[in-house]
Amino acid sequence: MEFKQSLSQRIIIAFALMSALVAGAFAMGIVATVHLVEEKLISAGLGGDLQRLLLMDNVTDWSHRPEPDQLFYFSNGPGDFRLPKDLRHLEPGFHEVFRENLSYHAMVEIVDGRRYVLLQDQSDFEERERVLFAVVLVGFVLSLALAVFLGWVLARKVMAPVVRLARQVRHRDQLLGLAPPLAPDYAADEVGELAVAFDATLGRLRQALTRERLFTSDVSHELRTPLMILASSCELLLENPGIDQRGRAQVERIARACEEMRELVQTFLMLARAQREDTGVAPQQPLSQVAEGLLSLWRGPIENKGLKLIFEPGQPEAKSYNATLLHAVMGNLLRNALHYTEQGFIRLTLTGTGFLVEDSGVGIPEEKREAMFEPFVRGSEKRGEGLGLGLSLVQRICENQGWSVSLTTMEPNGCRFQVELSRA
Repeated sequence: MEFKQSLSQRIIIAFALMSALVAGAFAMGIVATVHLVEEKLISAGLGGDLQRLLLMDNVTDWSHRPEPDQLFYFSNGPGDFRLPKDLRHLEPGFHEVFRENLSYHAMVEIVDGRRYVLLQDQSDFEERERVLFAVVLVGFVLSLALAVFLGWVLARKVMAPVVRLARQVRHRDQLLGLAPPLAPDYAADEVGELAVAFDATLGRLRQALTRERLFTSDVSHELRTPLMILASSCELLLENPGIDQRGRAQVERIARACEEMRELVQTFLMLARAQREDTGVAPQQPLSQVAEGLLSLWRGPIENKGLKLIFEPGQPEAKSYNATLLHAVMGNLLRNALHYTEQGFIRLTLTGTGFLVEDSGVGIPEEKREAMFEPFVRGSEKRGEGLGLGLSLVQRICENQGWSVSLTTMEPNGCRFQVELSRA
């Protein structure tokens, strides 16, 4: 069973329920006990009064015999002592009767075939019961309030080390290699064991992050040399006047792929080497300049496929962004649009705070839109030789830079990717 309340709230609720159960049981017990004892005392008193009246049965004047709050009746009694019809059915013993909106305690005796009934007004008894109920109710409410307060105090004290541990674990500095261990700050209790487990887990996570960062950095660094050799070879081949047109087109394609690979390697190296706060040393360019460079790179492949490339420059803000990362985000979105569009258009629109890449391609079903930003996820109609890492890289870069990327559909078909550049 899952609880939606926090652990502190559950402690307070547990205290309140326990207090309500205990206090309610005590209150009901007190009320029942007092009611039973008082009823026994009243019945004993009424029985004694009735016996005294029966001892004076030889006197004919009964007006002075009952107490002021009592009524005395008996069978064939004279005048006001005559037994009313509504009391003739009562069996011998103690009863509670209601007459004319008033309640009475009644004691009934049958002697020699004659029925004697002594009534006593229980208004005072009911008043005492109301006072008792009020006192018990106030005590119940106060005990409940006290339980909630004590539960709140206890919850704060119990949860304080847990909250502190959660904040320490949540703090990103804990992933740094020089971060101190958490366990020494806590007692050798359950929270301390949890801190030890966190230390072990964070240690393994730091090692994994370090290995990943070093691997990505080393691979990106080592790829630079062969890519430079490929680019230089392509330049030399293009300078050769003896190469035919078909060969020149293939060499240009290789050169363009090398340039894309070089930019991708530079992107991975930057993501592996520096966190978000360290990327200020990277080259900075305005949005329009990055867009113009990419348009010159992608216009040929897009138009050679028979598609129309539309550029709407808009009026972007005069801000500069990390050129390498922005180039990777916009380039991957344009490449994705090219792969999944067979006819129609691809449109790049610059806005005040970002840009949009729209196409008239096959589109992405609604149930797959969120998954498209996961690694190794590709569209239903897989095109090209991609591994499904482009959009994942876009998402990672946007998260690293504080940007946002969203995907919506176009009508009647196609995709719209919108990127908001919230950080300069």
